[in-house]
Amino acid sequence: MRKLCHRTTVGIESDINALQFNKAVARLYSLCSAIEKAPPSADRDQAVRTLLLLVSPMVPHVAEEAWATAGNDGLIADAAWPIVDPAMLVDDEVTIAVQVNGKLRDTLVFPKGAPKDEVEAAALASEKIVRLLEGKPPRKVIVVPDRLVNIVA
Repeated sequence: MRKLCHRTTVGIESDINALQFNKAVARLYSLCSAIEKAPPSADRDQAVRTLLLLVSPMVPHVAEEAWATAGNDGLIADAAWPIVDPAMLVDDEVTIAVQVNGKLRDTLVFPKGAPKDEVEAAALASEKIVRLLEGKPPRKVIVVPDRLVNIVA
């Protein structure tokens, strides 16, 4: 939830600066949906506060009412914009697509920067891939780091 808030804040800042308000609103909808699905927690409460701050430039009157209803002191117009932590914008893990003959057949989650041979071995050992290859060795395996494994059968 924290990462999503920081990413949404950065995205909305750039969208507003580029006068792309429709993109900013779409990001707000995405954050709102994630907040609705999240279980009650301190992170969720902070996400709601962040959502109110992010929506305030576009619908200031509604944001002021929601700010007061949420029990915050003062005006939302006087509140500080959310501070972005650059460390929260970096992914520690990546999802790697595994393709057989150009068609997506599986996905794997690995730490960012995992060695090619380790990723290739995991892709070839995947249950779905083993079933598709039917015991035959692949003709060629192409590994694009942190992106995909393409197996030519």
